[in-house]
Amino acid sequence: MRKDRKRSEEDFAGSGVQGRGEKIFQGACHFVLCVMSLMAVLPFVLLIVSSFTEENSLMQNGYSFFPKAFSAYAYEYLFITNLGNIVNAYGITILVTLVGTVVSLLITPMLAYPLSRKDYTRRKGVSFYVFFTMLFNGGLVPSYMMWTQVFHLKNSILALILPTLLLNGFHVMLLRTNFQTNIHPALIEAARIDGAGEVRTYFGIVMPLSRPIFATIGLLVSLGYWNDWTNGLYYVTNSRLYSLQQLLNTIMTNIQALSQMTTVTVIKKMPSTSIRMAMAVIGVIPILAVYPFFQKYFVKGIALGGVKE
Repeated sequence: MRKDRKRSEEDFAGSGVQGRGEKIFQGACHFVLCVMSLMAVLPFVLLIVSSFTEENSLMQNGYSFFPKAFSAYAYEYLFITNLGNIVNAYGITILVTLVGTVVSLLITPMLAYPLSRKDYTRRKGVSFYVFFTMLFNGGLVPSYMMWTQVFHLKNSILALILPTLLLNGFHVMLLRTNFQTNIHPALIEAARIDGAGEVRTYFGIVMPLSRPIFATIGLLVSLGYWNDWTNGLYYVTNSRLYSLQQLLNTIMTNIQALSQMTTVTVIKKMPSTSIRMAMAVIGVIPILAVYPFFQKYFVKGIALGGVKE
């Protein structure tokens, strides 16, 4: 009886020590996560504060979370002088991002899914072809000649959608690996026994089980389209078709050129640094607004399985 009582007391003391250890460990983890969260958030805060800082204060004191002088002239210049162009560029960018992301999510899995099937006889050859495009490309000049002289995409919306971003070899390989890992062959075989064809199996089984990876790929593709300015630089000269990034880059280039070439005092004092910060804020705010809707898929992960062995 005494031995049992002594043993229970020792177990209780041990559990107390273990409980304190777990609390200390959790507290340390929370502290580290808070520090990492601040490291991720503070640059955006500094970006926003800098965009509202007076140009002279930025030049004399540098970037600061507590500037000596605030000014909204950068936003006044952008939205008063270039309001119509910015609204039009926002519309072009949103259209290109939505269309490009949807079409990419349609065709990329349709290429990746057959490559994940072991019963597809040409799987290795097509996989090598996709992998080869990740390592080598024809270069800028042949690409420009192909898109402008063969497909005649210059100065069109398709010039912002089709080149380089619509189908990415890395995304194909990522989806193929996900299908191989998470879509068990027993599910495909069961669907075939029940009379489902390949199309019904793909849309009824494969796609519902792959929603997290689809959301991840969709976010990567949409970020690529939203931040892309090279396609517009190469293939678009009509200002009505400028994307947001291309327009902001053009505004910044014009400001720098004017400040270097002219002797007018007003142009010389134009807040080029704060305008650069303001343009970055304009470009990043929509992404920050959309990202929380995809956060649950990243927390959930890209590994979902239908069958456990």
